[in-house]
Amino acid sequence: MNRLVLLILTALNSGGKPLSSRELATRLASQGVSLSERTVRYYLKKFDEDGFTEGCARKGRRITAKGRQELTQGFVSERVGFIINKINNLAFLADFDPDTGRGKVILNVTYVPEERLQEALNLLPSLLRSPYTLSDRIVLARSGECLGDLLIPDGLSAIGTLCSITLNSILLKAGIPVSTKFGGIVKVRNSKPVGFSSAISYEGSSVPPLEILIKSGMTDVLGAIFRGTGKILGSFREIPADSLCEARKIHEKLKKLGCRSSIFFGQPGEPLLGLPVTDGKAGMVVLGGLNPSAALEEAGLASDSSALALLYDYPALSSVETLAGLYGFEMHAAPSSYPQSKDALRHPDYPPLLVKV
Repeated sequence: MNRLVLLILTALNSGGKPLSSRELATRLASQGVSLSERTVRYYLKKFDEDGFTEGCARKGRRITAKGRQELTQGFVSERVGFIINKINNLAFLADFDPDTGRGKVILNVTYVPEERLQEALNLLPSLLRSPYTLSDRIVLARSGECLGDLLIPDGLSAIGTLCSITLNSILLKAGIPVSTKFGGIVKVRNSKPVGFSSAISYEGSSVPPLEILIKSGMTDVLGAIFRGTGKILGSFREIPADSLCEARKIHEKLKKLGCRSSIFFGQPGEPLLGLPVTDGKAGMVVLGGLNPSAALEEAGLASDSSALALLYDYPALSSVETLAGLYGFEMHAAPSSYPQSKDALRHPDYPPLLVKV
């Protein structure tokens, strides 16, 4: 029951507006939790009595300050293991087919202040065409618009990028079970990943490990991209050793579709980038996912980010160039070198990739 309370309060807190029981049921269904509107209404009535929510005329319910406090300070035991369950649920619900290039994928979302959106777009092409992101296709939603079921708050824009857990879904549909073990920092030297410097287990975490590492300021994705030396985000997974050949074939299909992320496969039972592997399993390290969010955070352009935010139709994603034209920006040549400091990214002498028309 407490886990359902956590899910409903989280949905209300991230909605950005009052939500009806129908809207809440829809959001929960997108996370693999099936509740009827009647059941949701029952919980909302209890929340009102506890002071966690309040009604807004006919607009639905919104979370109160007491509800937010309970969300951040309570339910600790219920949140342990919550992330790995969410990963498994979304991996089951996503249905992207690498043979057709169609289907639903999982997105991470980065929120950028509207007044900083052009600066973020300046940086995105270099980020998305590096080997440390999964795809160069994104989706953009402005303040007041909806991205799936997410209403974008006033003053913010949302940039949706491909989450690497989509790979779990693809392998699962091919009959290959995936165990998501660790998220961590991977050191890069001379543009080559050399090993994990730190790692957090997904099993025992109540929040996405890579979000923790971003907020802790432990990444240097910009350095890895522009200087060849830095610290990027990576996730460590295991697959059955007997499925290693088939997993590599799927990776080749993804590369033909434009998958840019570096995916490393280890030998059965042997360590990979410094992390041990279970007997009978093969290690798999994926460099991608939240690296664009981390780089925007390093540049001071992101106000917040959310891993495993929603499911989205892959064909609806676009290139940065397409979205730049849609929102009135004109593409310019990319800079040839990385600035010496993060502040230089916003210096007037730093050549922009985009200028407002």
